[in-house]
Amino acid sequence: MAGTLPESCVVRMWQDCTAGRTDLVTEDGRPVRVIYPGRLNDDRGADLCDAVITGAEGLRKGDIEVHVKSSSWWGHHHHLNSVYNRVILHVVYWHDVTAPVTLENGLNVPTLTLARYVEEPAGYRSGASPAAGPGMPCRTLAESRGEGFIGRVLDEAGSRRFASRVDVFKTALSHEEAGQVLYRGITGALGYTKNKLPMMELARRMPLACLEEGASVSQGERLLLYQALLMGAAGLLPSQQVERYSKDALNDKWVVKLEDAWAAYRRETAMSPDDWHSFKVRPGSLPRRRLAAMSYLLCRCREEGLLSVFINEMETAPTHRALEGWLMVGAEGYWAKNLDFGLPGGRPVPALLGVDRAGIIVINVLLPFAVAWGQAVLRPGLAERALELYHGYPAMTENTLEKHMRRQLSLSRCAVCSARRQQGTIHIYKTYCSQGRCGECPLS
Repeated sequence: MAGTLPESCVVRMWQDCTAGRTDLVTEDGRPVRVIYPGRLNDDRGADLCDAVITGAEGLRKGDIEVHVKSSSWWGHHHHLNSVYNRVILHVVYWHDVTAPVTLENGLNVPTLTLARYVEEPAGYRSGASPAAGPGMPCRTLAESRGEGFIGRVLDEAGSRRFASRVDVFKTALSHEEAGQVLYRGITGALGYTKNKLPMMELARRMPLACLEEGASVSQGERLLLYQALLMGAAGLLPSQQVERYSKDALNDKWVVKLEDAWAAYRRETAMSPDDWHSFKVRPGSLPRRRLAAMSYLLCRCREEGLLSVFINEMETAPTHRALEGWLMVGAEGYWAKNLDFGLPGGRPVPALLGVDRAGIIVINVLLPFAVAWGQAVLRPGLAERALELYHGYPAMTENTLEKHMRRQLSLSRCAVCSARRQQGTIHIYKTYCSQGRCGECPLS
């Protein structure tokens, strides 16, 4: 049976049948209680992330690695990979070895065998899941309380998440120039989750003031300068990763111009290429393309500056679509034919900044910034307009975390019918689920 059982079935057993049980004991005799089973990991490393368990060692948060057989830990060489050092529990269906599971850092991790507690239902092989475990009452809320109740809770949670972002911008505005705060917010959001911190570090090393110093040059030269400064300071020009690129890429006319512009400007030490993450990042979302998008956005603001142009857009934009349109950048210039330096794209080449990412930036950066700035400079009309847009914002394309929460709450797509409710699911997850605070959750 073990040889034919898919690992995905064991993952679903762990997620559906273990939370809240009080009889679980690991192979080395340690009692363990599952507070939160975690969610599927969309990055390198263990199968599940953000799990919360408790036992003799107290409350622990981290990753869960799942196998059909415990011997797969060594078969997959996880004991040699530091990415798995966050694992707090090894979950298997069959236990076929006696050796303790060892991490790359030398620590041991207990193994929990599900076959002792969960009889394999035939439905798992077809992709179905049985009833939720006793510790996840939110799984049955939609049936017992109705989607309307959950929707109201998610609206409130979405408002709380938005308010927390406003507070972050208020704090930043109290000691930084407003344009730089806005620029760093947009730049960070261009990095998605995986490259958000490197993007924000880049905004610190190459501040808006340095970029807007070049406003006196022609538009074509300005675009070249913006791309050279952003990519050079990021450490992402071909000369900073010679081993990655072919001679043809290094000798391309546009690339040579970028290299020359960076060489003429270079004032600060560039970031390391190792600061950036490309694993499971779609080619259209690679950092170089996002920085190219930022260069076009800055060019649009060349006369009045980023802050002034944005405030004007906020005051005149009739709908959220207008704000998204202001941000969107098609596949232009060198990047209309290339996904990366020396990497020709297919047809069509993805936009440098499409509607999905533009919507996320509007929700997470532009609107909360507008509220914070409007309140700081006594422009209440601007803050009220931003709140009005947020409350009426339609649902966007779901990310993996939002999909996980919809499954956990057994909600239909129609129940999460607005961006505010999507933000609410994220707030519930990050504030309660992944912190082991199920009993304090407004959905509990």
